[in-house]
Amino acid sequence: MRVGEVCNREVVVIGREATLLEAAKLMRSQHVGNVVVVEEQDGNPIPVGILTDRDMVIALIAEGVPLNAVSVGDVMSFELIIARESDSLFATVEHMRDRGIRRLPVVAENGSLVGILAVDDVLDLLAEQLTALVKLVACERRHEEQRRA
Repeated sequence: MRVGEVCNREVVVIGREATLLEAAKLMRSQHVGNVVVVEEQDGNPIPVGILTDRDMVIALIAEGVPLNAVSVGDVMSFELIIARESDSLFATVEHMRDRGIRRLPVVAENGSLVGILAVDDVLDLLAEQLTALVKLVACERRHEEQRRA
């Protein structure tokens, strides 16, 4: 299975020049815990960083820094780990585990942002697959009982 088959295609983005107050309001209105920081290149959104609600709490709120005094570009994670749509899902999950990353932007072959992969997305997929297996076992038992009757 490929990352592009599982990732969420509805990504909330922001520019690095936005204030953290703007980012916080955007996260709240979109009900997300992160925004992907992008720059436009040839009309394509290219991910350059990611900002999480945790970044804001630890870096700023806990230190008493006003959210409207700092830009997204000042706080975003600069070491951006990405995945390509064509990457193996399970290899990507291993990479996320090794790096301690819960979410990462997904890009097309040209580097433009197309989605975001979060641990929650993978857990949802696994839960669906496990449910299907449980149902298969239950159906198998019923069929076996019917054959014996």
